[in-house]
Amino acid sequence: MATILLSAAGAAIGSGFGGTLLGLSGAVIGRAVGATIGRSIDQRILGAGSDPIETGRVERFQLTGASDGAPIARVWGRMRVAGQVIWATRFLESANRSGGGKGSPRPSVTSFSYSVSLAIALCQGEVQRLGRIWADGIEIPVGNLDLRFYPGDETQVPDPKIEAVEGAGLAPSYRGIAYVVIEDLDLSRFGNRIPQFTFEVMRRAVDAASGTIGDIASAVQAVALIPGTGEYPLATSPVTFRDGPGVSRSANVHTVEDKTDFSMSLMELGEELPNCGSVSLVVSWFGNDLRCNHCTVRPKVDQSSEDGVEMPWHVSGLGRTTAEVLPLLDGRAVYGGSPADQSVVEAISAIRASGKEVMFYPFILMDQLSGNALADPWSSAGTQPALPWRGRITLSVAPGQTGSPDRSSAADSELALFIGNAHRSDFSVTGGRVTYTGPEEWSFRRFILHYAHLCAAAGGVDAFCIGSELRGLTQIRGAGDSFPMVHALKLLAAEVRSILGAGTKICYAADWSEYSGYQMDGNLYFHLDPLWADANIDFVGIDNYMPVSDWRDRTDHLDRGWGSIYNVDYLKANIAGGEGFDWYYDSPLGADSQLRRPIQDLQYGEDWVYRYKDKAYPLDAGVATSCEAQP
Repeated sequence: MATILLSAAGAAIGSGFGGTLLGLSGAVIGRAVGATIGRSIDQRILGAGSDPIETGRVERFQLTGASDGAPIARVWGRMRVAGQVIWATRFLESANRSGGGKGSPRPSVTSFSYSVSLAIALCQGEVQRLGRIWADGIEIPVGNLDLRFYPGDETQVPDPKIEAVEGAGLAPSYRGIAYVVIEDLDLSRFGNRIPQFTFEVMRRAVDAASGTIGDIASAVQAVALIPGTGEYPLATSPVTFRDGPGVSRSANVHTVEDKTDFSMSLMELGEELPNCGSVSLVVSWFGNDLRCNHCTVRPKVDQSSEDGVEMPWHVSGLGRTTAEVLPLLDGRAVYGGSPADQSVVEAISAIRASGKEVMFYPFILMDQLSGNALADPWSSAGTQPALPWRGRITLSVAPGQTGSPDRSSAADSELALFIGNAHRSDFSVTGGRVTYTGPEEWSFRRFILHYAHLCAAAGGVDAFCIGSELRGLTQIRGAGDSFPMVHALKLLAAEVRSILGAGTKICYAADWSEYSGYQMDGNLYFHLDPLWADANIDFVGIDNYMPVSDWRDRTDHLDRGWGSIYNVDYLKANIAGGEGFDWYYDSPLGADSQLRRPIQDLQYGEDWVYRYKDKAYPLDAGVATSCEAQP
């Protein structure tokens, strides 16, 4: 470009000297001079002919965050830190030449690239785990780096790369310093410079007095994997949806790592809760009515228009196009769909492969929305509450309400519709898929027996829950004051045992307000005792939400003498004491006014029968509780 422009300019300038003849000579001379200068410029800028061109060479590097005397960070919890470069090799320059050669009209091009190995100190003290990594503010997959992580304990040894460069016995161990070594970092993707790294680290709190690790993470031995919905979040293999020709989006990979969300979560669980040895795997189907004689329990999907390419959705013989779609709220499904059967099998296998036990936890979620036209069995309202608790499923008219069929054969008949007639022989397993050929029903038995067979197809589980928090159902009284739901659970336990074998522990997870007994019409029933004593039930399960405080936001309440709701002694005193042990409230008005009624058995002196907190602490091996934090 400069050759053309300057040759034209030279010709114009040269033609201005002398007459016509001389002017022509001046134009020729001017054009030649201009072209010569322009060619020189073009060669410097663009290159020409076969002259060699060099690109990418860097004359000087600067290492950020490598200052002498810089303080070492002390962190607790989850932090993002930049760290300090504490060691680095010389930069390795590599040259790659292309093009040119004898007779070639194209110039040869030599491209330079650089790599370096370096160590970056993150913080003082032992770090629990290294999380995400960012380079120049952009998250990068940890697997893309040749990285070694040293947590900062007092026994760590020198890094082999540092020792190879510095010499045997000359490399420090950096004990007490958490650091990473990145070997042969390719700098070409960072503009041939070392990027600004930041690292996510997790470090447990340390007790200042004893110097020991004192956070709750080391005490957690089991977790519940919730929410139990979502069609593919449990899958360990990637699943995509196709949005058009050549266009797809991921259903279960949402990190920069080459792993599914479930696989990443399972890995982080092992790192953050090292003593966790058991996972309660929650999987949901959906109920649609609080009246048990109208309630179905079935798997549902959150949409029917597109399916997973690698894992089409199948649950209990249903495909996506034949399954019911969950109701929408503000244009979105109120829950994620039921997990695909194949994803459940993958999750069970992955949890067990990680060295953890699996307790399978079938879960009922209710999906009726506000404004429904379903009669409320607990009141005279012509509509049921939105998204109610499964523990509210009961008779067509709840016990204690006028016109309830409780304590009659009609109660047995209503409950039988909910329980269903599916039998374990109605199921078969082929290629890891469970099929059902029994009665046309979406019943509780079909729900539980389907997953018992699916767990067997996955290689078995360590524990299996045959139901949870079905308080309104287990308290239904049939003819002769029988408890038909309790009897049904005993039959289910026997069938699940025959499917999963003696090696699987079986339980029912009772609500904390349900497990110890039932008071109605002046009677006290230990209605679950036949279930707890059944030979196929291995332990008592309690979903534990018992109150451990009665603190009020005012100065005149009854517990003000403890000083603070955060007083540990106050909370401990309410474990085997306080509400549910020493006293109770007989009404919402009594609770508002703190009118505490003493728990007493005036007839027999056996106060313990009315205390739901009257358990041995610590709990023995025959009792398991699960707790969730509540506001």
